[in-house]
Amino acid sequence: MSKLSIEDLSIFAKKKGFVFPSTEIYGGMSGFFEYGPLGVELKNSLKQHWWKTFVQDRDDICGIDGSIISSGKVWEASGHLSSFADLLTECSKCKKNHRADHLIEDKLKINVEGLGADALNKIIRDNKLECPECKGSLKEIASFNLMFPVQVGADATKDSTAYLRGETAQLIFTAFKSVVDSSRVKLPFGIAQIGKAFRNEISPRDFLFRTREFEQMEIEYFIRPKEKKCPLLSKRQLDLEVLFYSESAQKSKKEQKKVKISQLVKNKVMGEWHAYWLAESYLWYTELGMQEKNLRIREHTSEELSHYSSGTFDIDYNFPFGWKEIHGNANRGQFDLTQHQKFSGKPMDIFDEETKEKMIPWVVEPSFGADRAFLAFLYDAYHEDKERGNIVLKLHPKLAPFKVAVFPLVNKIEEQALQVYLLLKKDFISMFDRSGSVGRRYARADEIGIPYCVTVDFDTEKDKSVTIRDRDTTKQIRVKITELKDVLRKLLDGEKFESCGKVLSQK
Repeated sequence: MSKLSIEDLSIFAKKKGFVFPSTEIYGGMSGFFEYGPLGVELKNSLKQHWWKTFVQDRDDICGIDGSIISSGKVWEASGHLSSFADLLTECSKCKKNHRADHLIEDKLKINVEGLGADALNKIIRDNKLECPECKGSLKEIASFNLMFPVQVGADATKDSTAYLRGETAQLIFTAFKSVVDSSRVKLPFGIAQIGKAFRNEISPRDFLFRTREFEQMEIEYFIRPKEKKCPLLSKRQLDLEVLFYSESAQKSKKEQKKVKISQLVKNKVMGEWHAYWLAESYLWYTELGMQEKNLRIREHTSEELSHYSSGTFDIDYNFPFGWKEIHGNANRGQFDLTQHQKFSGKPMDIFDEETKEKMIPWVVEPSFGADRAFLAFLYDAYHEDKERGNIVLKLHPKLAPFKVAVFPLVNKIEEQALQVYLLLKKDFISMFDRSGSVGRRYARADEIGIPYCVTVDFDTEKDKSVTIRDRDTTKQIRVKITELKDVLRKLLDGEKFESCGKVLSQK
């Protein structure tokens, strides 16, 4: 991983067209961003690969796309209107609000996750912490609800108040019976969704990591309440070795350790369903090229568990600003379906054909942050190559915004190169570049993560072949134009570069 700061990465992302501050011409809005031409392609590739992996390639998961605005009753039932809050402290002098835990962590470099208002107030008093803006004294901590209210319709009454969704999960739970009634799903099964969520963060920070508008990729996986054994759990998941940070290690300030998933199950740190979904989620990141040294699984302490969860494990990424969550895996039990049954008056139990009884299923929730995954993959791919003298963005080919770039060696043979480009663009997301020396064009392609560059040269007319250059190794192979599409498909599917053509010199 690069040593660049979050500020450096945000500058790079803006310069290359990955991410821009939202409405920047009007001064921007903190916590909101827009994905540029390269960013939207990378993010779409990430989401498409997630959807294919967890929905289209499986028989036990189907998808929905729930509404972004929903009734206040949904969020009352879920507990968001009463419990979905952060703790803030206001400066008595400049009146600026600060998120209390962030202020303490920034000043004292300690982890206070899960601590309540009384404990945070004591830390502020004992350490005589002041407003970082003006050195004014800080007021007693207050609770601040993160939900975004929305007025629906022309009548401004209490009943017309709705909310931008604080998470995508609740729309899965409210649609649960509709999915069951309209689809041939049988326990165990999952419902997946990709979509926007909104939280009125007190202090958005760290670029895309903590924002007010973000995107989630979530699964609610429904199982029989008494079913402790997971038939999906196999040697593949059990043999996975991960860096694990247990609750006891966090409380005693011990080091995180490498451990196999099988050991965590054997020691009853987690159940089989949790183990299966944590392993599958972890493997999704690593199979897309994320370095395992930058990943860990962290067990939530009892103090920080969400109101709906009896057990939660995060997958954290080692950002330059610390280990931070990019994936959460919670045991939500029967909480959500039971709450919506209570508040709506509609039954949420379903008939299980295997046990021949009605039941409200238990829920395990693998939740991926799309923007946080985007940020982690961008960090993980960023390399400053001293030998080349430029940045190389080593994105997995399946995530790369452009899969291939086509260059004419010189402008004199541009027409031939355009024909090759037109041949490829319907099958691969491609770009054409004729500006500057071919070396400079390679460097530009490296910087935006294009895995393969195809160069049309003076020999192309004679041998009907082109050169393909590999981004990560700079090795080159010679390939017939008639075979070019098939070769690129093989490369994008992971076939070894040198086996796909005649190897040429390395440049």
